[in-house]
Amino acid sequence: MIPGLTGKCEMIVKEEDLVSRWGDIPADVLSTPRLIQLLEAAAIEAIRDHLPRDQVSLGTEVKIKHLSPTPLGMKVTANALLKGVEKNRLLFLVDAYDEEEKVAEGEHVRVLVSKDRFLRRVKEKAG
Repeated sequence: MIPGLTGKCEMIVKEEDLVSRWGDIPADVLSTPRLIQLLEAAAIEAIRDHLPRDQVSLGTEVKIKHLSPTPLGMKVTANALLKGVEKNRLLFLVDAYDEEEKVAEGEHVRVLVSKDRFLRRVKEKAG
């Protein structure tokens, strides 16, 4: 992996993405868990063409600030920049913008692992 790789992912906020579906906040705005998924997708996009066929990348850490609400129907764009590589550990700087302003910023860590080993471990754990 090469530091400097970038990825981008976009979405339109839909009913299933809303915080109002997760709890007692009656606001039709993008939920933090869904925002995190979008940021992870941008990181995956950054390395997609550089990932060896026998490996997968797994998200292991997310540290973000959700800065501003994004209403239903608005477009959100997430960006990821591969800042550093330490052995199999990839550190990304991530941010997201809606149509009006910055809505998130932070860091995301992914690790590269053997695809076969990972799938074997999942199968063993599932019984």
